[in-house]
Amino acid sequence: MFRKKKRKASYDRENQRPVIRSSICTGEQVAGFQDIHTGKFHEVQLIRDDRDLAEFLELYGISETDLGRTY
Repeated sequence: MFRKKKRKASYDRENQRPVIRSSICTGEQVAGFQDIHTGKFHEVQLIRDDRDLAEFLELYGISETDLGRTY
């Protein structure tokens, strides 16, 4: 009946890069953006499964190959 419209979000592509930050101890994963100049990480979304990751990638228009990973 009613569908929730998915909005497109943006980020500063010149100064930030998309990153998944993973905990070595707990395995928790958080998607966000890392400032390429300062290294500061801005958390956006908790990643619990593949659907959460796909939602994050679609929302920001990111391909999985552009996604970095930090520990």
